[in-house]
Amino acid sequence: MMKTSILNYYNHLAKTYDENRFGNSYGKYIDEQERAFLNSFFKNKSYSKILDLGCGTGRLLNFATHGADFSEEMLNIARKKYPEKILTKGEISKIPFADEFDCIFCFHVIMHQNRKETEAFLDECFSKLTKNGTLIFDYPTKNRRKVVSPQEDWHAGNSFTPEEIFKLSQNQWKIKNTAGVLLFPIHRIPKKLRRYFLSLDIFLCKTVLKNWASYQIAVLEKR
Repeated sequence: MMKTSILNYYNHLAKTYDENRFGNSYGKYIDEQERAFLNSFFKNKSYSKILDLGCGTGRLLNFATHGADFSEEMLNIARKKYPEKILTKGEISKIPFADEFDCIFCFHVIMHQNRKETEAFLDECFSKLTKNGTLIFDYPTKNRRKVVSPQEDWHAGNSFTPEEIFKLSQNQWKIKNTAGVLLFPIHRIPKKLRRYFLSLDIFLCKTVLKNWASYQIAVLEKR
């Protein structure tokens, strides 16, 4: 029932998703932080196959060769943006490609899963990556998580500590790097001033303060 509710939510939101989520100063602030991280990560790397898992409307598909999402409505928009990309409907615990990928990244998806589903996600990505392949994903940090949305029973409810992520991944993965996203409570800062905090936020999210950011990005290497 929960999965159906989430699917219906995103199917309904698809046409206005980009504008509502990332067309405002708050969304752009998060988007720029995530793009800064991915630009830095992929710089000087020559991966041939990269999967954006949970690609939605294609916000970050410029970094990938393939994309998958469980919402056909979201995928339809992504296909219009990136007709050259290989996009297929599928779930994070059942990746809809026979290919092995050099890298898989997954943003704003784990927050909707429970612990068991997160374990299934890690196992599935492990099986779909090449030797020493890389998995990048974000998750809400337990130190910072305060759910205030109307969908609080499922939206962004799956949070972890870095220690919990380590325990979940230690048998199959090596943690190569971590970084934070959204350290400052930007929603409480006047819209006109938000952009002035971005560079400092990105810098501080590389320090120990990343453990208190709203989200943490984990970079895992397949053992």
